[in-house]
Amino acid sequence: MPIAMTESDHSNPGRRQLKFRWLPGPFAIVRLAPDAALPKWATEGEFTSVTRSTEELSVVCHADNLPAEVHSQHHWICYKLEGPFAFSLTGVLLSFIEPLSDNGVPIFAISTYDTDYVLVQEEYAGITQQALAEAGHELVGGDDESWRKLIE
Repeated sequence: MPIAMTESDHSNPGRRQLKFRWLPGPFAIVRLAPDAALPKWATEGEFTSVTRSTEELSVVCHADNLPAEVHSQHHWICYKLEGPFAFSLTGVLLSFIEPLSDNGVPIFAISTYDTDYVLVQEEYAGITQQALAEAGHELVGGDDESWRKLIE
């Protein structure tokens, strides 16, 4: 099973250096009633996540999917960690979000069988990229024009 990470330098023992991708967005995070039917728009696109609990139906999807009557308070940027990661590995998500927390960046995390996704509000794009780079994480494929506009 390939793992796209390395152990960090001696200044941060135990922190992993990860490769990650930016998924073109923006994304939306919405809360629906716990008994709401699963809307078709919630499952369309490159990345979506739907979680039902007794309290809510949470939907993460491309913001363009939202119908006019459904609102998301923020636009979000979605980062995909380059996995897969074995279940026995510890600290993978922590290594990625700790530099963000240290810089006051709120996150929304989603884990799948193979990897993790971290969403941050668009207004934190610049500080997010700076914090991740300083922590030794590597953005893969983030050299397109839309990415540069986002972090400026």
